[in-house]
Amino acid sequence: MSDVVIRVENLSKKYIIGHQKQERYTALRDVVSNGAKSLWQGLTGNRGTDSSDISEEFWALKDVSFEVKQGDRIGIIGRNGAGKSTLLKILSRITEPTSGKISIKGRVSSLLEVGTGFHPELTGRENIYLNGAILGMDRAEIKRNFDEIVSFAEVEKFLDTPVKHYSSGMYVRLAFAVAAHLEPEILIVDEVLAVGDAQFQKKCLGKMKDVSGEGRTVLFVSHSMPTITSLCSNVILLDKGNLIKRGNASEVIMQYYTSGVSSPASIVLSEEDKIVGDEYVQMISGCIKNSSGQISPEISINQNAYVTLKYKILQECSYKFIPNFHFYTADSVCAFIASDSKSSILPIGEYEAQCILPKNFLNEGAYFVGLAISSFDSGTKVHFFEPNILSFNIKDPLTDSVGRQHGYTGLVPGVVRPQLEWKLLQTK
Repeated sequence: MSDVVIRVENLSKKYIIGHQKQERYTALRDVVSNGAKSLWQGLTGNRGTDSSDISEEFWALKDVSFEVKQGDRIGIIGRNGAGKSTLLKILSRITEPTSGKISIKGRVSSLLEVGTGFHPELTGRENIYLNGAILGMDRAEIKRNFDEIVSFAEVEKFLDTPVKHYSSGMYVRLAFAVAAHLEPEILIVDEVLAVGDAQFQKKCLGKMKDVSGEGRTVLFVSHSMPTITSLCSNVILLDKGNLIKRGNASEVIMQYYTSGVSSPASIVLSEEDKIVGDEYVQMISGCIKNSSGQISPEISINQNAYVTLKYKILQECSYKFIPNFHFYTADSVCAFIASDSKSSILPIGEYEAQCILPKNFLNEGAYFVGLAISSFDSGTKVHFFEPNILSFNIKDPLTDSVGRQHGYTGLVPGVVRPQLEWKLLQTK
C-alpha cells in the first residue's frame, strides 16, 4: 500500500481581477447621460461593452505538482504573493482549483487565519465541540481530548466566554489547540502562529513535531526560516505561483534567499530605510565574504570566511563598544558567540569590525548571524542587536574536507566539524 497521503497534479488556480477606470469627477450631465444609456440598453437588450471596466487574469498557482508521504513535515516558503496561502486553501477544500487535481487520504485539520472555523457568538467550550463535529468526531472522542485542549490553549478562565471577546492571541491559542489535538491525519498551518507569543510558538512547534512523530502529516507555511528549519526537513519553494524547488531545508532556503534582489549575506541599512542602534552608536551595514573577499552566501567548508560589521559612533561618551556576532544554526540552536577581545573608548566616526570564520570549523548547512554592539562599563548595556540579519550556507565539496579523507560521503552530525590534531601511539 502506498504511504502517499497528499498527491497534487498540475494544480492551477486563476483569479479574474477587475479594474475600474477612475474619472477625476462626475458632472450632472454624465449622470443623466449614463442613466439614459442604461435605460436604453435595458429596453433594447443590447448591453454592449463597458469600456470603463478592465479585467485581467491572475494565476495564483500554475501547474504545481508534488507528493507528501505519511508523517512528513513539509515547509512551504516563498515571498508575498507566491501562492502559499492559495495552495493551503485548496488543500483544505476552502477554494476550488481552476485545473489539475488533488487527492488526500485522511482527515484534514486546518489553521489558516485567525478565527477560521470559529463561531464568534459561541463560547470557547462550544466551539471546541463544534470543530470536533466538523472533523467528524463523536462527542466521546472530543470529550477525551477536551481537558488537554483547554490546558494547552491556557484559556480556562474564559472557556464559557463567547470567542468574539477573545484577544487575537487567545483566539490563536485555542484554534491551534483544537486543530492539533482533535487527532487529524493531516495538519495544515499557515503563518497565523506569528500572532502568538514566543513561548506559545515554541509550544506549538513541539506539538507539531509530536503530531508527525505519531505518523501524522504536517504542512506548515512561515516566513521565519529558523522556524521552518527547526520543524521541517523538507521544504517547497513557490514563486509567482510556480513550484521552483523542493528538497532539503537548508538548500531550498538558500535558493529562496539568493533569488531576491539582495544577497542574504549582506545588509545595508540605508537601503532598508531602517535605523538600528541608540543615541550613542548605530549600525551601518554587515556582510559575509568568502575567501576571495567577495560577498557571498555560499562558503566552502575548507576555506576561511569573513564576517564584517560597519557602525558609526554618534557622540563622545565613556562607553567601550564591543562588537559581537551571534551564530545560529538553521534550527535556532546557538552555535557560538564571538566578540572582540580588545576594547577602548573611540572618538566620533565610522568603524568596521571583522572576524575570521576559520575553515574546517562549522559543519555544512545553513547558518544565521546576529550583529550586536554591547558595553560593560556600568553593567551590561546592549546598544543594538539584530538577530538573524545575515545568513550563509556552508557547503561541503566532499573532497579535501575534514571528515571526508577516508571516502565517507554521508551526513556528518554536529554543529562544528573542526580539524583536530591526532596522535597514534603503539602501547605494546
